[in-house]
Amino acid sequence: MSTRHEPTRRTFLRTGAVVTGAALTMPAVSAHAAPPARNVYRHGVASGDPLPDAVILWTRITQSPASTPGSGVGLPLSVRWEIARDAAFGAVVGSGVVPTSAEKDFTVKVDATGLSPRTNYHYRFTVTSGPAAGATSPIGTTRTAPATSADVARIRFGVVSCANWEAGYFAAYRHLNNQPDLDAVVHLGDYYYEYQTGRYTGKTGAVRIHDPRHEIRTLRDYRTRHGQYKTDPDLTALHRSTPFICIWDDHETANDSWKGGAENQQPGEGSWQVRRAAALRAYSEWMPIRPGVDPQGRHLFRRLRFGKLLELSMLDLRSYRDLQVDATSSRIDDPARTMMGRAQMSWLTNGLTSSETRWKIVGNPVMITPVLLPPLDPQSTGAVTELLGIPREGVPYNADQWDGYTADRRRLLDSIKSNSVDNVVFITGDIHSSWACDIPVDVANYPGAGTVATELVGTSVTSTNVDDMVNAPPNTAGTAVAAAFTTTNHHVRFCEMDAHGYSVLTVTPSAAQMDWYFVVDKTSPRSGQYYARSFRVRSGTQRVQPVGRPAV
Repeated sequence: MSTRHEPTRRTFLRTGAVVTGAALTMPAVSAHAAPPARNVYRHGVASGDPLPDAVILWTRITQSPASTPGSGVGLPLSVRWEIARDAAFGAVVGSGVVPTSAEKDFTVKVDATGLSPRTNYHYRFTVTSGPAAGATSPIGTTRTAPATSADVARIRFGVVSCANWEAGYFAAYRHLNNQPDLDAVVHLGDYYYEYQTGRYTGKTGAVRIHDPRHEIRTLRDYRTRHGQYKTDPDLTALHRSTPFICIWDDHETANDSWKGGAENQQPGEGSWQVRRAAALRAYSEWMPIRPGVDPQGRHLFRRLRFGKLLELSMLDLRSYRDLQVDATSSRIDDPARTMMGRAQMSWLTNGLTSSETRWKIVGNPVMITPVLLPPLDPQSTGAVTELLGIPREGVPYNADQWDGYTADRRRLLDSIKSNSVDNVVFITGDIHSSWACDIPVDVANYPGAGTVATELVGTSVTSTNVDDMVNAPPNTAGTAVAAAFTTTNHHVRFCEMDAHGYSVLTVTPSAAQMDWYFVVDKTSPRSGQYYARSFRVRSGTQRVQPVGRPAV
């Protein structure tokens, strides 16, 4: 389980304060009238990373019109936080006062501890010093995880990724907020996009304009972009109602990032390490996350447990990976190349093989299922692959995914298979499309060689997909592409290339089921939605199967 110390994907289509729950002395509130709360808390409130006895609480204070994200404008101030069992705050179970300043971009992050398992809570913030003194935030609601030893009948996660401000409105978040009984929202990356205005919008053009208008590279830029996204009313409302569990992909730093750079980190743009450090600092300030801590230091990959039912392992697949190679290069098979890095690989495999929960869910920013053009049998076609210098398992369509790091994928899947670990389900974002896949032991001998795990991929909230990129009507070019993939890759049981929306993962002792919901028109802030498809993984099977209705 996580400790309590606080601190990308176009290839295919082309420290806050930490305190305990103990109450601290509250400074006297200034006598002058505070600015309206809607202005002081214009970025809302949020919670995240729920444990059985703790949850992260977050907000940002705008003490004056000039104190915008990244500006550095404003005086240091103090903020009181409270968490209670009731919305009237008659039963406060934790409170305290924490400082914030321009050093933290006036964000406030609290690890509220001493809570009860699987309990709904209400929380709020009040500024206690400075020009905004007396301003009280909207009330947020959150929920702790079940006790580690609890027999849990059901856990429900919202699953989202890839929300580009300029490519559309976030109606998917609004509809997800209306789903019943969510334990948390799992955000699998690309929470925002780093591009300049008009850089990546497809056929819609820029529906609304990024701030700043240029590609973001500095700490001020990243803070500003975080702040803009958290003014979206549908995202703000979802944060206010439900805890998030987040991991980053590439666009929180730069497109197709790796440990030494990124596709759009160009010569003359300065140091990649400085740029990445700025992005990570802003991410830590602005997201309701609890980074993990081990002997190697702080890191974003972490694990949360939900009773005896499931463990959720969230992966960082950008910070430790080697440079991507061309999809036709035999270097894809190089055992020295890594996607996760040695420490994260050890952490993940040890966690999966020692887990005491029925389900092992992996929050996986990029697809792990082999998707090849075409799959080749290494034994019968070994001479051909050697002669041509192409990867042994076939030519992948996207080497930015696990298909570009086959040795690391084999190490992980072999560990799962050799230790007889069952019920491993990868939930994935990144690729702006929807998939349900069996993960074969041997892609060229499916289903004969069996399966080792499954993968359920959610589409983008707004980011461009096939019909957007080629300027085609929905269900035309994308339908043909999806049919080609499922025909060539028989372990891919479902593929949809055109729609935007969200998913809901419902886990019970007998099955894990993903339900896909799509928005009608991402360019409309009031867009409707429709239920699309469901696939289920029955316990012990390592196979996906279609289901005719949502889990609820």
